[in-house]
Amino acid sequence: MTTRRHPGDIPLVFSEEVSEALHSGAPVVALESNVITHGLPYPDNAATARKVEAAVRAGGAVPATIGIENGGILVGMTDADIERFASTPGIPKVSSRDMSVVLARGGMGATTVASSVVAAELADIPFFASAGIGGVHRGAETTMDISSDLIQFTRSKVAVVCAGAKSILDLGLTMEFLETHCVPLVSYQFDDFPAFYCRTSGIRSPHRLDDEAVIARAIETHWALGNRSSFLVATPIKEGDAIDSREVDAAIADAMIAAERDGVRGNGLTKYLMRAVDKVTEGRSAKANMSVLISTAELAGRLALAHARLRAEGLSDGTSAPEGGR
Repeated sequence: MTTRRHPGDIPLVFSEEVSEALHSGAPVVALESNVITHGLPYPDNAATARKVEAAVRAGGAVPATIGIENGGILVGMTDADIERFASTPGIPKVSSRDMSVVLARGGMGATTVASSVVAAELADIPFFASAGIGGVHRGAETTMDISSDLIQFTRSKVAVVCAGAKSILDLGLTMEFLETHCVPLVSYQFDDFPAFYCRTSGIRSPHRLDDEAVIARAIETHWALGNRSSFLVATPIKEGDAIDSREVDAAIADAMIAAERDGVRGNGLTKYLMRAVDKVTEGRSAKANMSVLISTAELAGRLALAHARLRAEGLSDGTSAPEGGR
């Protein structure tokens, strides 16, 4: 492991592989550790983490799974790190709001989308992959329940590759939030904004791009324009693994009525809706979840590779990456 202190005095503990890749300009993709600690039970959670890392490698990049331990940020986990996080009970989920407290205490923490994006920017890793992002929750006009993921996207210069967001959220308001805060969103080889284990949310994406090199250039240009926000790339689940959106929407509609009757609100509503979808899909949602974990990681690897080539070409012809790029 290589420890490097950020100018803000945050210890960044790099694995040797990630450190060498960043030093040489090779493509790297950041990954969240929440998938390890709050997903499947051990040892399936460790196996899942390795499959996601393998997907990044298949795309041509080096995976950097992010975690928090002993007052520092792990940037790239070894097999031993993955085993430790997978087998240690009670590791807290750490969002960007919680990072300072957990780092100050010196304990272990599993990063979410928001905190992983913070860590990726500190480590100079331009790409991050996640199965799905958070969004604006249903009823947010009264509860103000908006995922910290969206807020962090307005602050961190990281390209986020995902399969959209789950249908239990208000996807229309989620898209409105991104538009209002000028966070770019493109769908890769698809017209609509995907909905995690459903291929489409029924909402048209603001942009469709089919070429990985063009996406890489769009990302670099976004930052060259002086923006300090993220750039979202959404890719739909594979057709064979997708769940029919009508089936999910019907389950959510019924669950919303039941939740209102039972007085379920706030964070409890999200869990209530998720259980309803899981019950209706009879376990198919778990297979779909694994599918999007792999597909988003693999695409992120390919895009990181295209981005690294773009920057290398700029250096080789005597020009640098546009001002404001990473």
